[in-house]
Amino acid sequence: MIDPSENSTSAAALPAAKIKHKIRGLPLVWVVPVVAAIVAGYVVYDRVREFGPRITVTFNDGSGVVPGQTPIRYRGVPIGEVTAVQLSKDLKHAEIIARLQRSAAPIAREGAIFWIVRPEVGIGNITGLQTVLTGPEIQVLPGTGEPKSQFIGLETAPPGLERKGLNIVLRAVRPGFLRRNSPVYYRGVEVGAVRKIELSPNATSVDIHVFIKQRYANLVRNGSMFWNVRGFDMNAGLFRGLEIKVESLRSLIAGGVAFATPNDPRAALVKDGAVFPLYHEPRKEWLGWAPRISIPPAE
Repeated sequence: MIDPSENSTSAAALPAAKIKHKIRGLPLVWVVPVVAAIVAGYVVYDRVREFGPRITVTFNDGSGVVPGQTPIRYRGVPIGEVTAVQLSKDLKHAEIIARLQRSAAPIAREGAIFWIVRPEVGIGNITGLQTVLTGPEIQVLPGTGEPKSQFIGLETAPPGLERKGLNIVLRAVRPGFLRRNSPVYYRGVEVGAVRKIELSPNATSVDIHVFIKQRYANLVRNGSMFWNVRGFDMNAGLFRGLEIKVESLRSLIAGGVAFATPNDPRAALVKDGAVFPLYHEPRKEWLGWAPRISIPPAE
């Protein structure tokens, strides 16, 4: 018969087994996908972090604008990109939807001006040549009002890329050599440009819309006289020979407008929309007018 005490003694003499718990690690085959997912997540996060406001700009024509390709630029720097192009609900306009960068968010405010830059070759005017290969781009002048997401785009760039100035209308029987962007002169200095030419509301004359730069807006007063600058004036005489007067090479090609203001310190300033007749040529007394009008320094 076996003594139980002997079994317990022999069992106690045996060494205890050491059990190691194996920690299962991530298989090597999963390391690369996990690292790739982390990197992709960071890239997406960094991209989303740069997103700024979503805006919609309405134009009459959206031809050439491509989602994902057409940039929005300010001072030559890309600040956003077109994400979609669609028709307006009334099917009369093109709505361009874009996403600005976060750093450019302050640009999308009341008063911001957007326009599409396309290659344009006209009489005396060549613009947008840099877009021949890259396609159209949208340029903007920042606003200064409240944040806004809906804008109406211009069909052409503002003259001189200026926001503020005086807008007047010159009324004539015919525009002559005048075209859009034809220069406006005061004493031979270019102070503005023709914005557009259209028929008057009753179709009996032509309305020439002119933009005068803000710096020179004070030159236009009640009583100012405007006349058409022809490409050149040629006079011939028996003793004085042949005389040719040219205002500028640009006006020689595209025509232009000149004006003079009378020597009347009481002459009042005019407001936007003021209408002046456009004469075929100046009178001699107009050319002698030389009022003292303060011109603010250039910015």
